[in-house]
Amino acid sequence: MFKGTGTALITPFKVDLSVDYDALKKIVKQQLDGGIDALVVIGTTGESPVIEFDEREKIISLVVREVKGKIPVIVGTGTNNTKKVVELNNQAKNLKADGVLIVNPYYNKGTQDSLVEHYKFISERTKLPIILYNVPSRTGMNILPETVVKIHKECKNVVAIKEASGNISQIAHLISIKPKSLSVISGNDDQTLAIMASGGDGVISVFSNLYPAEMKKITDEMLNNNLKFAQVLNNKYLSMMNALFVETSPAPVKYVMSKLGLCKNVVRLPLVKATDKAEELLRKEMKKM
Repeated sequence: MFKGTGTALITPFKVDLSVDYDALKKIVKQQLDGGIDALVVIGTTGESPVIEFDEREKIISLVVREVKGKIPVIVGTGTNNTKKVVELNNQAKNLKADGVLIVNPYYNKGTQDSLVEHYKFISERTKLPIILYNVPSRTGMNILPETVVKIHKECKNVVAIKEASGNISQIAHLISIKPKSLSVISGNDDQTLAIMASGGDGVISVFSNLYPAEMKKITDEMLNNNLKFAQVLNNKYLSMMNALFVETSPAPVKYVMSKLGLCKNVVRLPLVKATDKAEELLRKEMKKM
């Protein structure tokens, strides 16, 4: 689907909580100017659970229009309703998206076998490339490496997995057993270096909402086998990467983006804005940057 840095875009809102399409256009331009390799819209960082169907259409259409085919546009379509995922995939396809990111089902709590059946059902009903998304801290369910490989073998358009389990041993094991046709992409900024050093292909990043060129530089150096310089850059930016998760994302990143003049500091319930304590930490990190 892509190599390097894909940005997990925020969804900017106005003070009245409507989608701020002008801010979104500005953010997409900033990403393209920063040389980013892909854009992921309406994922976790884009507050997907609170984006309405008609809003999704406008968001996807705007991003595809602004990108003009320069880089892949990947749409988050995962829910815990398998048929709903198919519906959202069809919307993404009709709006000329390049791929979809599908988080494993949450709350229903199936089994590893049910995950295979879930993704097979979806895969058979779309021609778009699919990126699996493993984030058990949010879904309550972990996709095991053997299950990932099985899904890939049975679903030819499953081309990658965004791995945000946080378990480096599990991710290294997955990389060691997967075929070359399956890409592993880091879902955590602070683990990008370790995952790519093990054979991963890049990151879907929150940090790059703020600093696209800086995150791309890290992944470019890793892809060019320049570990030493990538380590220097990673160590330089690591404290900000971690600060962006001091509270539930995307509240921290939206605060920093508001300070950079990219959007309003607004999230939709059930999330709330970053606390004063978190904002103080983020301001300190901004000064370091």
